[in-house]
Amino acid sequence: MGRPGKFLLGGSGLLNRSTVNKRLPYILLAPSVIILLALILYPLGFALRNSFWFWNLQTSPMPLYHSGWDNFRMVFLVTPFSEALKNTLLLAGLGTFAQFWLGMGIALLLHTHLRGMGLMRAVLIMPTTLAPVVAGFLFRYLLEPKGGILPWLLKGLGVPVPPQGFLGNAGTALFSIGLVDTWQWTPFFAIVLYAGLLSISEEIKEAAQVDGASGWRMFWSVTLPLLRPIAAFLVMIRFMQLFNSFDLVYVLTNGGPGTASRTLSFNLYREGLVNYNIGLTAAMTWLVVIIVSIIINLYLFFVFRKREW
Repeated sequence: MGRPGKFLLGGSGLLNRSTVNKRLPYILLAPSVIILLALILYPLGFALRNSFWFWNLQTSPMPLYHSGWDNFRMVFLVTPFSEALKNTLLLAGLGTFAQFWLGMGIALLLHTHLRGMGLMRAVLIMPTTLAPVVAGFLFRYLLEPKGGILPWLLKGLGVPVPPQGFLGNAGTALFSIGLVDTWQWTPFFAIVLYAGLLSISEEIKEAAQVDGASGWRMFWSVTLPLLRPIAAFLVMIRFMQLFNSFDLVYVLTNGGPGTASRTLSFNLYREGLVNYNIGLTAAMTWLVVIIVSIIINLYLFFVFRKREW
């Protein structure tokens, strides 16, 4: 049979040790992968099936009849889906853009050798440790039109404040939500980008300086391209998180005034957990999944199309 230990006794005979070693990682990962797929695929399958049925828990605990594509049509006819989609894209797109560049500026500042940067890094991470609901309640009081400190400061500086407050005005409600989210998550961008800056070799920087690069030229031609993989995944993750914004919307504006700050996630909450319209909510869920998948795949295509792995 060869040297001792060369073969292992398996359920159906002798297995070569090298074969076992090759399969062992997959065997160990299999339970986690199966559980993860079940947690992802079952809810999506449940939503897909019920998106073709009329099911409202106020009417019946079970689906009543097969409605075909009616739920998908009703999403656009009876819910503010289009406005919620516009608000979500604005919040996710502008929020991610602002947080990335503000985070980049802070990361570059942290990368300097100024005094106090160690303490600044510790203080900087504090907003991200707060739950979004807590941050929402904090700014809800700070933005209170009659007693909030932020409207008081702005009035003192001569900046006009809406009589209803920033959260009660249709033109500023969504912007206010984005402002709070930017305050909380810009430090996350800063810390990750700062780690990326630390990973850039000093030899590369010195070589670029020898070639005459300095200041903005160094940033655009050396630093930013080297940070591109980190930045790309960071932007993608944060965009998806903002696309699913619910906590701050619920706490700060409850989607109002009217539907001025309603997002897709808040729309799902209203239809599913307030109106109990399960079939309509299931159809809306799949529309959101399709929209996000298209956006992310287009983003990955354009960002990584010239990258060699």
